[in-house]
Amino acid sequence: MSANSAFGTVWGLGLGPGDPELVTIKAAAILKRAAVIAYPAPEDGDSFARTIAAPHLPGGQKEIAIRMNLGDGAFPKDDIYDHAATAILAESKAGREVAVLCEGDPFFYGSFQYLYGRLSGRCPVRIVPGVSSLMACADAAGMPLTARNDVLSVIPAPLPEAEIARRLEDCEAAAIMKLGRHLGKVRRVLQKMDLVDRTRYVERATLGSEKVMALAEMHGESAPYFSMLLVHKRAEAWGNRSMAATSRGEVS
Repeated sequence: MSANSAFGTVWGLGLGPGDPELVTIKAAAILKRAAVIAYPAPEDGDSFARTIAAPHLPGGQKEIAIRMNLGDGAFPKDDIYDHAATAILAESKAGREVAVLCEGDPFFYGSFQYLYGRLSGRCPVRIVPGVSSLMACADAAGMPLTARNDVLSVIPAPLPEAEIARRLEDCEAAAIMKLGRHLGKVRRVLQKMDLVDRTRYVERATLGSEKVMALAEMHGESAPYFSMLLVHKRAEAWGNRSMAATSRGEVS
């Protein structure tokens, strides 16, 4: 695409895990000037991504709410993303900058990838990286993700039990995401591998409703969408700190 094109840039803005203060300076600047914002939203109710961005919006932008059944495990939602890409492309063709709001980072399990695939090559598309939930959960737990030459695996909880176990066998540390209704299944795998005492549960990191606890203290078979398990096989990787500690900043 010509550098002199009159098209407006479409920005995939990583907004971080939830705390508006973790929005990057670059993303905040684009939010202040973009003529149009677009964001994923549930079929009814408010968009979490828009809530994160709200303190940085001056008002007056055109808004495109991409409404879908969030968290149902069905992806990509072709008809929804096709329609959204068409609407965003029309704004870009009219010369308007479009900020597409993305929780976390656009290219780390982000739904923006489905829009990127539809828009790249048709209009200017740029990415602004965001603080991922992976980093936010490690901070909330007060423990490093990895140490020395550890291998870190990011494991989606919807995988079959045998596959989760295989992935855990091949690494020293793991972040298990997309827990939802799969928490009970993942717990069974960790129990069989004797890793429950090496696992932290983090929910809604950086938000006022944040929860951090040892997995052994987490009961029930399901968890909210915004939750994660952090696993490490070597106690010394945690600086010999007890896994029984349940809150950030605790002194032992």
